[in-house]
Amino acid sequence: MAVSRRAVLRGGLTVTAVGALGATVPIAANAAGSRAAARPTMHGTADWGARPPNGTITVLDRKPTYIVVHHTAGGNSSDKSLEHAFEISRGIQNFHMDSRGWVDSGQQFTNSRGGHITEGRHRSLEVLDGGVQHVQGAHVGGHNSETIGIENEGLYTDVDVTPELWDSLVQLVAYMASQYGVTPDLIRGHRDFNATECPGTVLYGRLPELRDAVGAVLGTPVKPVRTWPLLKPGDSGPKVRAAQHLLRARGADVPADGVFGRATFDAAKALGADYQPCYASRVADESGFVGTPTWQLLVREVPATDPGEAGKAARVLLSANGRRVAANHVVDTAEWQRLLS
Repeated sequence: MAVSRRAVLRGGLTVTAVGALGATVPIAANAAGSRAAARPTMHGTADWGARPPNGTITVLDRKPTYIVVHHTAGGNSSDKSLEHAFEISRGIQNFHMDSRGWVDSGQQFTNSRGGHITEGRHRSLEVLDGGVQHVQGAHVGGHNSETIGIENEGLYTDVDVTPELWDSLVQLVAYMASQYGVTPDLIRGHRDFNATECPGTVLYGRLPELRDAVGAVLGTPVKPVRTWPLLKPGDSGPKVRAAQHLLRARGADVPADGVFGRATFDAAKALGADYQPCYASRVADESGFVGTPTWQLLVREVPATDPGEAGKAARVLLSANGRRVAANHVVDTAEWQRLLS
């Protein structure tokens, strides 16, 4: 019985990659001793009829640090054809150039629901194959010089990706990681940098699986990744209450009731944390979500017994985690993140 690539990766077997015609392609070893991932089929800008960029494409003389997964937050089309993938690429480029005023598509690559990979920003494919430079994109606010990004067609807040998209995502990320020497723990979601839903709760929840799959392909151990939570309107509980206390510590007039309402949204938005939606986002306004950059602005080292709002936030989280408050207990940034995980 034939075994799918997805099943092989989940089972930890990584001897082969599936070629474009169904044949297997051996995965070679690289100089660092880990296996080098096979190059997936990728379609360049000329293939899908891209417009020329209206400015200079910046190529940095170094490798990116992170591989970032996005979703387009558009429709979940049932059309899995190559032509549809090309149409999506043209639509993204037109939106980014005409509505956002960028020189070209913001992301370096796009992955369709049919599993077709297309080059986004011009020269991204050429430079990725070279493995020593980085085309700077415009997909992660404040971090574009250190990230290479993949837009995945669809909206994944409540539904899963297609098997075809997942398989091509594993192939592409593994190839990127192999080319640039990126370890699996540096495969991240957009929300790990900006306060945004992207790449959707469902796809973001599968990033540990993606790291494991890529680590299996490369024969690389996967380190644990600790992240900051994303809070948004309608959420409730101790994390929201802690965020409210921390916002109050910054002078915001919000209730500390543990319910993420309009006042909390407005107070988080007023902080001005990095925010950048994906493509033509259909998700509700995310600018007041409490995400990674928001937490990084809010948390500070504080004694757990401090009577102020930051101390109250620490005690809310310690209690929620079943922890006692000791007289000499100081909550630092690392512990804030552990408590919020």
